[in-house]
Amino acid sequence: MTGATVAWPLADPVALLERSIAYTVGSLQLVTEESMGSATPCRGWDLRELLAHMNDALGTLQEAALDHHIALAPAAAGPDPAADPVAALCDRACRLLGSWARSGDPEGIQIGGVSMAAGIVPAAGALEIAVHGWDVARACGRDRPIPPDLAEELLTCATLFVSDADRPARFAAPVEIPAGAGPGERLLAFLGRDPRA
Repeated sequence: MTGATVAWPLADPVALLERSIAYTVGSLQLVTEESMGSATPCRGWDLRELLAHMNDALGTLQEAALDHHIALAPAAAGPDPAADPVAALCDRACRLLGSWARSGDPEGIQIGGVSMAAGIVPAAGALEIAVHGWDVARACGRDRPIPPDLAEELLTCATLFVSDADRPARFAAPVEIPAGAGPGERLLAFLGRDPRA
C-alpha cells in the first residue's frame, strides 16, 4: 500500500532527538549492576529488559536514517547490550544522532509501504528515548524530570502519535494529575505513567 507523504510540523526534529538523547544519557549514568533487576514504570519489564528494548529502538531509528525505510521484520543485531547495556546504548545513540544529522532531508521514510515525512521518525524516536530515559532514572530510584521545554514539544508529538487504539497494549490509560501540573508531568501522565509515584 502506498500513500501520500504526511507533513510534519516540527521545524527541527533532529534537534529534538538530540535533546532527548542528551537527557537520557544523563539517566543512563545512574545505572549500576545492582539496579539491573529493578522494576521500571514499563509494566512487566525490569531495567535490563528496558535497556535491551531501547537498544532495539535505536537500531530501528538508525535503519530509518541510513536506508530511508523501516523493515517490519527485525533487523540484524547491533551491539550486544547484554555485555554492557549502558555502553551499547550510549554508543548507538551517538551513531544514531550522527546518522540523522547526515541524512539530509529525504523525501520520506518507508514504513510497511507507506511513505512518511522524514521528520516524523526522529520526532517519534525523541519521544520514546526521553520517556524511557525517565523510566531508567525511576528504576534507579532517582527523580530526573524531563526538562519543561523538551517535555512541552514531546507532549505535542505524543498527542499526535498515541491514540486510543494504542491503549492498553502499548500504553496504559492516562493518569489523572492535579491541575497546574508542568509539561513533564502532563507528558508522563498522558503516556500512562504516574509522575508522582
